[in-house]
Amino acid sequence: MAIDKVTSAGLTEDIITGQTAETSIASDDLVLLSDTSASGALKKMTRANFVSGVGQTNTPYFLATLTGDQDIGYTGVWTKISMASEIHDSDGAYNTSTYRFTPQTAGKYWVHCQLQFEATAGSNQTPYYKSAIYKNGATVGQYVMRGSANMRQHTPFFGRILDMNGSSDYIECYAFADATGAGSNRIAAGVASSSFGAYLIAT
Repeated sequence: MAIDKVTSAGLTEDIITGQTAETSIASDDLVLLSDTSASGALKKMTRANFVSGVGQTNTPYFLATLTGDQDIGYTGVWTKISMASEIHDSDGAYNTSTYRFTPQTAGKYWVHCQLQFEATAGSNQTPYYKSAIYKNGATVGQYVMRGSANMRQHTPFFGRILDMNGSSDYIECYAFADATGAGSNRIAAGVASSSFGAYLIAT
């Protein structure tokens, strides 16, 4: 006998094939749902369509580091760090020549700049080390660390959430070192030492 309408009374355990819990679901498996816009009518939807509007992916994202140590001395001026080696770049939005990330998706991004400063030599050094994120050519924040004559390696980290317009906004990583005395200073290469990265967290 055909059933024109499914009622709660007719929904017994026997109606579920197998009656065992699923541990995975395929893209073309069907999900049963109640459509409130149609007075609660029961409708089916594939798993792929069901999850398409749930959550979001954290793209674009990137992570870069230096291909070799970068000497910045103790100039007391801000220097853009040449992060020319890509570790990740989901959408090709990071430029390894200008060292800029220009995402083409508008939203809020987590961005960071970690720099390992190393004194190549020193005498009576009292340096200031700073790492900063620049947005569209201007600093949006920085981390400041003061060293000493006996501490010749420092790794300041700066990170924050930034709004990006998805068309022209770009970010860069900058460093600053200032001290008196002999010696120089460099930014160490390698993603474990120095890195610059960002990823989308919300649109």
